[in-house]
Amino acid sequence: QLQLVESGGGLVQPGGSLRLSCAASGSALNYYAIGWFRQAPGKEREGVSCINANGRTTSYADSVKGRFTASRNNAENTVHLQLNSLKPEDTGVYYCAAGPLCRGSWAETYEYDIWGQGTQVTVSS
Repeated sequence: QLQLVESGGGLVQPGGSLRLSCAASGSALNYYAIGWFRQAPGKEREGVSCINANGRTTSYADSVKGRFTASRNNAENTVHLQLNSLKPEDTGVYYCAAGPLCRGSWAETYEYDIWGQGTQVTVSS
């Protein structure tokens, strides 16, 4: 049974950077597309990015295009999300999730079967 654990969150000033990691155990990660989501207090969980199983295709929400980059290392069973030029509105709990592939509805939570516990990202001066 695949399990996911996120790490790398923290407190950062506006304009700063963070690198989030999603580490998998229990199964090989290369069978899965990985989506990244975030949830701010009082708001719904929103899709941020999706990277397909072989890492060749990525999708991003308009709000993060050009600032966030997803990558993966299947040999290490790890997926990363690089967050640059962070803004206060990027604050939230960030989750990784595993699903079959990145398709048109990649930003919908129902596309993913397995979720990590989340890591907090706070952007504030």
